[in-house]
Amino acid sequence: MDTPRFPHHLDCEALTGITLHHLPRDGSLGRSRRYAKGTHLWESDDSADRIFFLRRGRVAIRTATPQHRPVLLRTIETGQSFGELCMCTARTRTRGTTASAVIACEAIEIKLSQFLAHLRQDREALEALVCTLCLRLTDTEHRVEVLAHRGAEQRLGRLMLRLGTSRASARISQRNTLTLSLSHNELAQIAGMSRSHVTVTMGRLRRRGLVRYKREGPIRVDVSALTVYLGRIVRGEE
Repeated sequence: MDTPRFPHHLDCEALTGITLHHLPRDGSLGRSRRYAKGTHLWESDDSADRIFFLRRGRVAIRTATPQHRPVLLRTIETGQSFGELCMCTARTRTRGTTASAVIACEAIEIKLSQFLAHLRQDREALEALVCTLCLRLTDTEHRVEVLAHRGAEQRLGRLMLRLGTSRASARISQRNTLTLSLSHNELAQIAGMSRSHVTVTMGRLRRRGLVRYKREGPIRVDVSALTVYLGRIVRGEE
């Protein structure tokens, strides 16, 4: 069965987030750019004066803290917008993050001044942008909630449960099994943990029968059992 991305925001889900389809079909807005795998679309000190729409490929947005372990903030899929910040400060604000091509990408790059002019003329696009920003704010609040847990099992367990409702690629079956197409390295980047710490923690969860995975393949999570187990940790029963 399909699960809403954000179960408590069904009214928001009834709207449509902004995508490539909200741009003029004649290509008059922005310019198309191509990026090889591993190429940066922007660096942390670049000016936040443009918005992007991904035409093909996949982009990873990460924190830019060389002295610490970068955290994966968001993965952008085909059709989605990214790079939008508070538009009133675009002239003076820098990114503070990095965006890199996970695989070869093509994106439409639009100056914010031009994009704002487009929004003034297209109410549907404006409503779609508001929907996108609301959903991303909700996703961010959920991530903060997850990262507030210092215990490895709590953080990782709650992260997987959250990803089940926030990632379009995640699916929950009728048996209440969540399937996540993520590697341990990707989980580590999202959780702000080392890969070795994630591997050890996932091993403990697997021995308890809460998750199943092989070396190459998706992670399958027993949603009910993991939820009960995490609750027992909070109550000090584990």
